[in-house]
Amino acid sequence: MNQSTLCPKFEKAITILSQRWTGLIIYQLLSGPQRFKTLESSIAISGRVLSERLKDLEQHGIIKRDVFPETPVRIEYSLTEKGLALEPVLKQIEQWAQDWLKIEEKT
Repeated sequence: MNQSTLCPKFEKAITILSQRWTGLIIYQLLSGPQRFKTLESSIAISGRVLSERLKDLEQHGIIKRDVFPETPVRIEYSLTEKGLALEPVLKQIEQWAQDWLKIEEKT
């Protein structure tokens, strides 16, 4: 791939993944399908922002939204093949963070 096709694609990928909370949402979904409330509480994100991010990730084909016709209706979010392909990238970021970042203690 030459530079003229790599740079725009790389820039688009960084734009998608650098949105606030996006990486954490994808990372959380690596463990399997989850409901909205589970994601909301595990990430400690507002419902409005989570909803926006989920819609955006769905539009990019990174996650899918499955609606189960039960009473009450059950909706689960999971990673698509495209989303699962991000696992090695996120695992490498996790390893880099473990190796190089320190958490500042609150006093």
